[in-house]
Amino acid sequence: MRLNFLLTAAAVLAPAAAVAQAPAAPPPLDRDILHVQVILDHLGFAPGILDGRGGQSLQLALRGFQESRGLPETGKPDAATMRALYPYRAARPTVTIRLTADMVRGPFLGAIPHGYDKQAELPTLGYRSPMEKLAEMFHTTPAVLMALNSPATRIAQGATVTFPNALPSSRAYPADVSPEWRQTLTMLNVDGASPKGESIVVDKSEGSLRVLDKAGKLVAQFPVTTGSEHDPLPLGTWTIKGKDYNPKFHYNPALFWDAKKNDKKTMLPPGPNGPVGVVWIDLSKDHYGIHGTPEPSTIGRSESHGCIRMANWDVARLTLMLSNGAKAVFQA
Repeated sequence: MRLNFLLTAAAVLAPAAAVAQAPAAPPPLDRDILHVQVILDHLGFAPGILDGRGGQSLQLALRGFQESRGLPETGKPDAATMRALYPYRAARPTVTIRLTADMVRGPFLGAIPHGYDKQAELPTLGYRSPMEKLAEMFHTTPAVLMALNSPATRIAQGATVTFPNALPSSRAYPADVSPEWRQTLTMLNVDGASPKGESIVVDKSEGSLRVLDKAGKLVAQFPVTTGSEHDPLPLGTWTIKGKDYNPKFHYNPALFWDAKKNDKKTMLPPGPNGPVGVVWIDLSKDHYGIHGTPEPSTIGRSESHGCIRMANWDVARLTLMLSNGAKAVFQA
């Protein structure tokens, strides 16, 4: 059977090169690129947003996949890499689904107020709209959903909608997972068939979090945002102390260089649109952790307050790969 999602290096690299030029409309969604992204996402080499476009996150994912298969680490969809991806082609690039009541169930906020004091008054920092929820469920953005469907597509129970194929191969989550966290894993289409890691390496220059097994072999990789000039990534070796699922967020202005003068300590409610998203992985370094984000499209493209920030669906999957006590190496 002929490989039907061949890519050229130009197709993958063009969006990154275009950044230096005058602002322009984003390139159209390419289903061949989307197919490669979907396969990498299923395998645990996260390509960032599933958007059918090339760029730095896809190149990073390809390099990780190539390393894991003993291939030249080109970051390009060369012939050897496409042959290695070919056995997984059954993971089609898109899936068309009839929306269920759970998929479009709120409550939805409409808008999130500015200021932690006002956010603290909300019952949850949930999704703004059904469209935002559906985009996160399928590891993409509302704009991509619009591109895959039409302006006439209804977002309501019973409507038929096409998504990037982020459906997991398994939802067999560990037996000790709480019902609330199981619901989050299910909603985010987190794959229960995830490799087990013994340690992680966070690379600041590359913008990656690498998961290694007992033999030191790379088994998964995710794009991350790491620190800033004011709050640099704490280089060194740390350990994972624990995980807080669907956490509240204690805002302490003393710990934030950009806090406003009149800010006060406050407790924000849990929710995917909270400052740390759906999970906080606590580190042995005080006040530092690995966590989710309300803005997955900014991963690798903006700064953080020193912590390691990931897309909600990626950090949720990471929790299935690591046990408490795992080593975490942070390097420049």
